[in-house]
Amino acid sequence: MPAGTSQPETGPRLKDGEVSMGTSIMAVTFKGGVILGADSRTSTGSYIANRVTDKITPLADNVYILRSGSAADTQAIAGYVQLYIAQHQAEANEQITTKTAAHMAMQLAYSNKDNLQAGLIVAGWDKHAGGQVWAIPLGGTLTCVPYAIGGSGSAYIYGYCDKFWRPDMSEAEAKQFVVAALAHAMSRDASSGGCVRTVVIAQDGVRRDFLPGHLVPATYGEVGARAHVGGAAAGARVTSVALMGGGGSYGVVAGLGPLHGVV
Repeated sequence: MPAGTSQPETGPRLKDGEVSMGTSIMAVTFKGGVILGADSRTSTGSYIANRVTDKITPLADNVYILRSGSAADTQAIAGYVQLYIAQHQAEANEQITTKTAAHMAMQLAYSNKDNLQAGLIVAGWDKHAGGQVWAIPLGGTLTCVPYAIGGSGSAYIYGYCDKFWRPDMSEAEAKQFVVAALAHAMSRDASSGGCVRTVVIAQDGVRRDFLPGHLVPATYGEVGARAHVGGAAAGARVTSVALMGGGGSYGVVAGLGPLHGVV
């Protein structure tokens, strides 16, 4: 190689113009099931290609996958796993377990790790193990964990999650924790944003929820900015602020009215 010429990069990377889900995703176990959450921003470089992407994809009735990395790569993996699960359930005549579904996703991610950019989280509920979360980061490692975070926004909330996560939370506490953590990630990561989608999976079924961008809890330092952007004409209202503290509050700001120009 001529002097002064740099060695070309190796390993998975986005092609020019390829769509990336600069992302904040997380899944948390609680007493009775799991809850998955994600932001909704998909970007192509500095351009936001989609503000309302659904990054929580069903693999089966009881198992879902969270996708981060290349949108094309993760959609392809999810599609293959959906097919394999359908075949497995037809042959076994029973619902798939979260562990089996996670291993299917891991096999695809690990076998193609040099060609894919995919960070995945598989979570679900089954009669054998209850609620489970399986993390599959870049490279295809598979780990069963009590909670998992991923995507570009996750770097900003490791300390927050370590401090405020606790075992055997109620569904309401787990949901509040997920929404607040994602709000922090979205406020600090330029590649994350939009709205928050959550999916709760438990023995009694699956429940989806959607939180529009203007209702995402404001984080420390944002309250004044949001009220300023909204102004009196936009009907901005901040009625109560619960800051993080020993009492277990998760920084949720209640009573925010419609704030235009904020996502």
